[in-house]
Amino acid sequence: MYKILLSGIATLDIINVVNDYPQEDEEIRAIDHYEQRGGNGANTAVVLSQLGNKVEFVGVLTESSDGKKINNDLLRFNISINYCQYDNGQSPTSYITVNSKNGSRTIVHYRSIPELGFDTFNKIPLSDFDWYHFEGRNIETTLKMLNKIRHEVPHKPVSIEVEKPRPGIEQLYPYANTILFSRHYANACGFSDAESFLKEQRKHISLAILICAWGELGAWALDEKNTLYYSKAYPTDNIVDTLGAGDTFNAAIIHSFLNGNDLSSSLTAACQLAGKKIGQSGFDKLVSPA
Repeated sequence: MYKILLSGIATLDIINVVNDYPQEDEEIRAIDHYEQRGGNGANTAVVLSQLGNKVEFVGVLTESSDGKKINNDLLRFNISINYCQYDNGQSPTSYITVNSKNGSRTIVHYRSIPELGFDTFNKIPLSDFDWYHFEGRNIETTLKMLNKIRHEVPHKPVSIEVEKPRPGIEQLYPYANTILFSRHYANACGFSDAESFLKEQRKHISLAILICAWGELGAWALDEKNTLYYSKAYPTDNIVDTLGAGDTFNAAIIHSFLNGNDLSSSLTAACQLAGKKIGQSGFDKLVSPA
């Protein structure tokens, strides 16, 4: 069992499933409605825990009624929240419209509480962990966290998820052994395919493994020697819920690396588990017991 420290966001997701995505100013009826715990970091933590790892989630939680739903769900998946920062405000909330025809999801996110502070992170005994994973957010504070890791445990692996453009996010890259880019980020940088995007990133990032998942087209990666790897996607026959597929992919990459697997097999395993995720709603029983 590996111990993973994961810094990120946990949200309450309020989901409406519709037959077709609505036009502006249109009134339609939802065919399903439910709430669940979400957030990139929290989703990745849940999958890593199901894969048999011991996960410490560190983020900002609240003591509101919605916050208790989030906290209880993390605990249900055996995720430790001992070092979290607590706030009295409203939990971050994502209002999500899912199109049942193709599984697409449109998200409106609301957040009013502060990001994780360095003082909270500074209390964590870093030597206890085998891997450190960060969402690429809250750049100034995350830089301090990464500096602390590199100073105290310089030889342990760090991964960073880069989901969307944020000012200064490139400052995080030199601290990572593995960088997990999203298709959304690559598109925002002006690229229409993962291979050319990764090759451009390599010009500026010399050492890390660079990975970019591209949805139904599969995933690409460049290792430290600039060798390109590819895995096809493993789509399900019935797309149910694409929420968290990328977070699932990231968790599978981390788990596979921790278990000593090479980049090629890790990429395939991650695509397979992400494919399984989109065939079910939520994360319960995503990983079958060994």
